[in-house]
Amino acid sequence: MTDLKQERAVRTRNLLLRAAAELFDEEGYEGASVTRIVERAGLTLGAMYFHFASKQDLAREVMNAQPDVIEPLLNSVGLQRLVDITMVWAHRLQTDPLLRAGVRLAVEQGRFGMQDSASFEGWRDIMVGHLEVARDEGDLREEVSPQEVAQFIVGACTGVQLYSQLVSGRKDLMERTYVMWRLLLPGLAVPEVVAAIVIDCNRGTAS
Repeated sequence: MTDLKQERAVRTRNLLLRAAAELFDEEGYEGASVTRIVERAGLTLGAMYFHFASKQDLAREVMNAQPDVIEPLLNSVGLQRLVDITMVWAHRLQTDPLLRAGVRLAVEQGRFGMQDSASFEGWRDIMVGHLEVARDEGDLREEVSPQEVAQFIVGACTGVQLYSQLVSGRKDLMERTYVMWRLLLPGLAVPEVVAAIVIDCNRGTAS
């Protein structure tokens, strides 16, 4: 019985996250009322407040769920994993409401009274881990710092997607991400690794 309750709780929480993400993506934080979120999820206000203390708390969870959309799709390691994360991210930002909403909320959060860097720092920490694997394998240039590179890539991807959204509605985001890596890789990796890394945009179609 306990397992059934836990499964039901997980399912309810996921329904709320998905419904909230769809509305946050469509209308932003201000346009997505709690009432509309629970209606979209087919649930009650009681269910909402059992799982989340407030709409802001729900928004924070949507922001922090971004890696859950991408990391399970990948099995590469090291520097290739870092490249693949960004390519799948670029692809799914065009179609996945949970990822799209997470990015939108993270960028716009100051407008609704939040200053929460956790989603950016979460990506940074994930990337540091993959870069440390690459360093331990001897794939990185000697002077490269995993921490510095991870911080830069998080910021670069944020800027690239904002620029792409403005000029093309993100239609060219995968190509822009490809160009980013083509320019960056020679300064990060030893030559033989640069030659081996795959930055084909088609790797972003993993699903």
